[in-house]
Amino acid sequence: MASGQLLFDETGQPFIVLREQDRQKRLTGTEALKSHIIAARAVANTVRSSLGPRGMDKMLVSPDGELTITNDGATIMEKMDVDHHIAKLMVELSKAQDDEIGDGTTGVVVLAGALLEQASTLLDKGIHPTKISDGFDLACKKALETLDKISEKFPINDREALVRTAMTSLGSKIVNKCLRQLAEISVDAVFCVADREAKDVNFELIKVTGKIGGHLEDTVLVKGVIIDKTMSHPQMPKELKNAKLAILTCPFEPPKPKTKHKLDITSVEEFKQLREYEKETFETMIKQVKESGATLAICQWGFDDEANHLLHHHNLPAVRWVGGPEIELLAIATNGRIVPRFSELTPEKLGSAGLVRELSFGTAREKMLCVEQCPNSRAVTIFVRGSNKMIVDEAKRSLHDAMCVIRNLIKDDRIVYGGGAAETACAIAVAAEADKIVGIEQYAFRAYADALEAIPLALAENSGLAPINTLTELKAAQIGQNAPHLGIDCVLAGTNDMRQQGVMETLTSKKEQLSLATQMVRMILKIDDLRVPDDEERSYPM
Repeated sequence: MASGQLLFDETGQPFIVLREQDRQKRLTGTEALKSHIIAARAVANTVRSSLGPRGMDKMLVSPDGELTITNDGATIMEKMDVDHHIAKLMVELSKAQDDEIGDGTTGVVVLAGALLEQASTLLDKGIHPTKISDGFDLACKKALETLDKISEKFPINDREALVRTAMTSLGSKIVNKCLRQLAEISVDAVFCVADREAKDVNFELIKVTGKIGGHLEDTVLVKGVIIDKTMSHPQMPKELKNAKLAILTCPFEPPKPKTKHKLDITSVEEFKQLREYEKETFETMIKQVKESGATLAICQWGFDDEANHLLHHHNLPAVRWVGGPEIELLAIATNGRIVPRFSELTPEKLGSAGLVRELSFGTAREKMLCVEQCPNSRAVTIFVRGSNKMIVDEAKRSLHDAMCVIRNLIKDDRIVYGGGAAETACAIAVAAEADKIVGIEQYAFRAYADALEAIPLALAENSGLAPINTLTELKAAQIGQNAPHLGIDCVLAGTNDMRQQGVMETLTSKKEQLSLATQMVRMILKIDDLRVPDDEERSYPM
């Protein structure tokens, strides 16, 4: 029902103000919970088809028409236009997995969606949300215990095994055409910057940059720094060997007062004096740089044409407008010091590089500066090439996921097997535990086991296999052979032995997926009311 009031506008036209009691009625209790579950499941179903090496890609169009093609769960969720408040929690879930682990962003959302689907079934049976929530929590603990039991030690010093693990992460990406090459680049980049004693990897020391053009196969790892700049003067040398770098954050220009100032020039002589002063200042600065022994000046700020001419005249190559992060990477790679004043420049503060050269590529002859053969190899650059912006961007995202996997192995060198093997093993263990429980939580345990099976089901479905038959055979094989390394043969290799196929996932990533998905579902189950600020009155013309 809707109550209304008849009013007239300034032209005398009547209109009715309706108080839409039936439409504005708030959903509470189980009805509200059901609507929340439907919204969250809709988001999970969107990314379900992107799971696994045979998963489909999504084309995302931004409001200004920019295209993104990806099957990276975190990117899909981030760029999706989601209005529902509960659905936004699923986006936050994917982001949490990406921030903490870096990989498994699709799997965590699919698992959360499956848990909510099972929770909806239990709600229909009249089980209280709190009982479901508590049961899921206990089932999650059992699943985590199972993961610890079936995990295996990983040979962290075996480069080939590390490459295979990175290939598992990259196998589901668009860039799987260059699977092995990108996996090797990821492993080498991480081990260049890894602190093995502290079991930590500083990703800020790995710069991933890209340029449109060339082939994806042209992607390389440079043990140094590539900056998107060129020599400031076209006649400066394009290649320097055994270069000494002066890394400056002070501009090549005369000093200026900090406060507002004004200079009045009333005659030609005064202008000449000013010009002479500027020239002398520039030459003094260049002299200080050259006396320190520097053969290349890297400047954070710009300088005008006169300074540029004098630098070329005094045979001092220079690069200008180099950004702050790149300045820091250069200082780390070359063992140099960032110098804020010319007067403080000394030979001890200079960085060194075996080779500094300009890279040029494409018909447009685009140029970038490459600083190689640096004394400190802990700063590296991955230079990505691709036919278009979408490929370059997706390659960057894929490399990030693969590097996160290697980082997680350095932190904790235990693995479980992929292809749904770990989830199936956990589902079998949780279902077996349900029979031992006396109480209503046993329903939640069985539901949790069914939800875990959603991952191998989705993998089988996306690979073109019969989902139910494949999962039934897999469970029978795992129980019969006591082999938790058996999974879904997604690439149709003729065997479902994930150990033989080399499909591995880090234990850290898998445990985080189960924990985050369970926490998110428990939180949604605790919400029984949703209040959104909205006008109670709406106008409708007659």
